[in-house]
Amino acid sequence: MDRPAVLAMADHVTSSGATLAIMGDGSLWTHQAPWTVALRALIQSYLGADRRAGATGTYTGPNRRYEDDLAESPFSEVEEHHFLLRRVWTPDKVIGYLRSTCFARPALFGDRHPQFEAEAQDLLEEHTAKEDGLVENAVFDVLLARRPGGVR
Repeated sequence: MDRPAVLAMADHVTSSGATLAIMGDGSLWTHQAPWTVALRALIQSYLGADRRAGATGTYTGPNRRYEDDLAESPFSEVEEHHFLLRRVWTPDKVIGYLRSTCFARPALFGDRHPQFEAEAQDLLEEHTAKEDGLVENAVFDVLLARRPGGVR
């Protein structure tokens, strides 16, 4: 995404007192729990080490923080809020989540997708039976950005 262009468009289409919110909490790909590490390794055993993104590419993280882009935009007055959250997953919910991601969507696996899902289901059920289950302790980050003084 061209962040400066999106912020310029937001400046153009929003009222002077608008607040822009950027929020998120990562993904199971980046989460560091024993079960997510094992799941990522399983995905990589099928698709290779690189995280998939888009129709045919691989993911490269942003080279700048959102806070840096906002500081150079009309929305340079930024508040940060961080909320601890705990998600408890079931194997079926994880499988459904994976189907919706760009890094483990069914098309990437081709005719091996049923085999991958069966292995993922077994892995997830094994991890559900030990530890604390399929728990994701994450931080949900919210950036609220405004124009200084609400001026356009």
